[in-house]
Amino acid sequence: MRLSRILAGSVLASAFVASLSQASAETFALVNINQQALFFNQINDGATAAAKAAGVDLVIFNANNVPAAQNDAIENYITQKVDGIILVAIDVNGVKPAITAAKAAGIPVIAIDAQIPDGDNVAFVGVDNTKAGEDIGKFYADYVKAEMGGKATVGVVGALNSFIQNQRLDGFKKAVTASGADVTFLDTVDGQNVQDVALSAAENLMTANPTMGTLYATGEPALIGAVSAVTAQGHTDSVKVFGWDLTKQAVQGIEEGWVVAVVQQDPAGEGKAAVEALMTLKKGGTVDPIINVPVTIVTKSNVADFKSMFE
Repeated sequence: MRLSRILAGSVLASAFVASLSQASAETFALVNINQQALFFNQINDGATAAAKAAGVDLVIFNANNVPAAQNDAIENYITQKVDGIILVAIDVNGVKPAITAAKAAGIPVIAIDAQIPDGDNVAFVGVDNTKAGEDIGKFYADYVKAEMGGKATVGVVGALNSFIQNQRLDGFKKAVTASGADVTFLDTVDGQNVQDVALSAAENLMTANPTMGTLYATGEPALIGAVSAVTAQGHTDSVKVFGWDLTKQAVQGIEEGWVVAVVQQDPAGEGKAAVEALMTLKKGGTVDPIINVPVTIVTKSNVADFKSMFE
């Protein structure tokens, strides 16, 4: 793929071109998933601020949810001899050859959010998605026992092309199943990590299951879709929502009581940590292979701490 084609998908194409002419400046590349989700934009913000503080150039590539575009971007960044790559992977297995090629070229890769199984990346920055899925699953099961008489039905809005969101669902199911609560899993619909698709999927899920009592959304677009569908169909009095990654709509739902709990990560902190890890490596230091960034389960009791994010 020609460089011009790759740059057309970059958030900061001009900055990338400029960096090539600055031989003395180190350049890091951040290969992200999309620009639509607040979560990914916050990763960009955290990485941008950290790069500025470190005095390095940062270029950001937007894959627009296309896995192959990430591979092509990495290959082009290798050709351009960037000093490090930060990757938020869509297809954690499909991108491995590109990571291996970067390693062979002496370019360290830091994975954010999605772990690369047996990959050649130097480190992973993010959360244990399976464990956090178990945490929200346990919270959900305790809620069903305490507030719903120990019995509930749950539908899932996921993103079946996302390895990490599948981990979040697996962890959730494991914890709910082990809890002893009488929970029936209904359909799992595919929001594809795209808001409009997730909204349609959530609406179809609710239409097909009119007595469904709870919803679990595995990521930000899925949660937006679930919240929007519940609101549009007038079910805020009968459907309780659980999910991942706060949005303004989810905060409002928490305050109103029908969004019960949302797993909140620290995406800006992840972006910052990834840039700092690359800086440590460039200075000849070492970094831990797993750099954990903690999560918070946001409920009505602590949502006030997060409202400023959406003001």
